[in-house]
Amino acid sequence: MTSTKISNLNWRSPWLIIFIFSILGLIGILNHSMWRDELNPWLIVKYSQSFTDLINNISYEGHPVIWYFSLAVLMSIIDNPIIMQLFHLGLAISSIIIIWLYSPFNYRQKFLFTFSYLPFYEFLLISRNYAYGMLLVFAVCVFFASRKKTYILLSLLLGLLANTNAYAVFISFALIVTLLVELCFDIEHRNEYSQQAKKYDLIISLIIIVASYFLAISMITPPADSYLHGGLSDGWLTTLDIKHIFKTLGKFFGGYYLIIPTSKRWLDLIGCGIIAGLTMVFTVIKLSKKPIPLFFYLLVNLEIITFAYLRFAGSGHRHFGHFYIALIAALWLESYYPDSNLIGKIWNYPFKNYQKIFKFACKWQHIIFMISLYMQFFGGIYGFTRDLIIPFSASRATVEYIQKNNFDNEFIVASRDANMAAISGYLNRQLYYPELQTMGSFTLFKAGRKEVEQPEVFRQIESLMQEKLQVEKILLILHQELQSKVNNLKVIPIQKFEKAWVNTERYYLYWVQRSRPD
Repeated sequence: MTSTKISNLNWRSPWLIIFIFSILGLIGILNHSMWRDELNPWLIVKYSQSFTDLINNISYEGHPVIWYFSLAVLMSIIDNPIIMQLFHLGLAISSIIIIWLYSPFNYRQKFLFTFSYLPFYEFLLISRNYAYGMLLVFAVCVFFASRKKTYILLSLLLGLLANTNAYAVFISFALIVTLLVELCFDIEHRNEYSQQAKKYDLIISLIIIVASYFLAISMITPPADSYLHGGLSDGWLTTLDIKHIFKTLGKFFGGYYLIIPTSKRWLDLIGCGIIAGLTMVFTVIKLSKKPIPLFFYLLVNLEIITFAYLRFAGSGHRHFGHFYIALIAALWLESYYPDSNLIGKIWNYPFKNYQKIFKFACKWQHIIFMISLYMQFFGGIYGFTRDLIIPFSASRATVEYIQKNNFDNEFIVASRDANMAAISGYLNRQLYYPELQTMGSFTLFKAGRKEVEQPEVFRQIESLMQEKLQVEKILLILHQELQSKVNNLKVIPIQKFEKAWVNTERYYLYWVQRSRPD
């Protein structure tokens, strides 16, 4: 009887894969040690004095508001960042549910994508706004057919998408322009929409989009006194640089295959650039019978590549992984359209030869897509497993040690402030930051903050002991091991926490006491 039940179990059921993903995700996210980029937004929400102060603080982050507003709601429920992690897990699970239940991909492709690098590691374990973006891209794909009757739903989703992160703005904008091009040039679609849509549908949709983009752009445009510009410390590149072109193509290559070519070696750059170019060409030819999805694919890649070349190439897969998300979206949108010979006619190439090229490109595009999925899959398994073994940050272990030894009520000086958000978040308290010369939790790179070296840290500690606090000892947390010689203070090493994947998230604890004369 039992064997019959087991044999009748559908091992290919989408819900079984979703269940496995959810359980593994829960294990992974509860094990994950959060770092500064995760807890800095949480602290911004927690310690902002008012709504106006919150908006002002967010503007220095270079990100739109939806993630911060979500954190504010979560914090009103439970003032513990674990709720942020569980919410983030919910976003990731929702994306996978949509992929399995609504996407046009086959079983193998869905399976590989489910456990690939972005949904199974980067946009699952690391609680940031990028998971929101992925979910909303997929939601747009699901409700894309609604454009036949109304644009309001899509405008709401695209407006929310634009307010998740800067790269989502590119995808959202490309989708909006694609919808406008279709409405303007596809007579059949325009007539169908005109017959079914309500009178003010298009006007309401445009108002939603304009308002959403006004909010998004106003938030990602840095204030005048911001000196990191949301992580963009470099200016605009306005000259032609061949090597930089190949470095940019290397980001496209990395978005698909997870490997970033060594920028110092021309052979790596050229080889990966050629593969990136062929990948794009084969995809373009495959989409050539679907002009609208093709237009979206070309536009979104042009946007991100141009931004990567002129301004910011991306500092990790969380950024240039959006090339991969855009590909998934383009192939998804392709399923909504019948074949068209419009591109073939415009090309003015013999139909028979065009068909041969099309079949050849489709074959290789499928091979390339599957290679990409497999590499993303192995990257996801590796990243997830590595996070189980090696903490992403040493922050949680450091705080657990502090709490275990009842040091959490001591006066704590922590430097560098930008590396201490995770410590402050896990301790659920403010620390003294020498960079600010006052108590703080989150870091904003703006006027009033000044980088300091270790001698200045100890100068401030001495001042605190003698003039302000009049205490005998202070707990010091550094993100680099002590290197400076201290003359007027006694420094006693306590413990070091160096097991962390991010090398700037390792911590060193010291007691600092007044030196007593012999």
